[in-house]
Amino acid sequence: MLRDEIESRLRAALEPETLEIQDDSHLHAGHAGAREGAHFSVLIVSKRFTGLHRVARHRLVYHALAELMRSGIHALALDARAPGES
Repeated sequence: MLRDEIESRLRAALEPETLEIQDDSHLHAGHAGAREGAHFSVLIVSKRFTGLHRVARHRLVYHALAELMRSGIHALALDARAPGES
């Protein structure tokens, strides 16, 4: 299952303290991009994000999911935080 693969890759690459993955694909049924892959929302809290700006945090996530972004994931809404950030 794609959600499980996302979780596995993010846990291996970023060792998150918190990781919540929501499959939002059902919200995009009928939308052209829905045929190209799934839609997910991710909340991830990791020490690896400490001191990094938002773009750098997103790059780390995209790097971990690179293969899935090419085939499987169409859209990814990210909330990437360092510990202690709300």
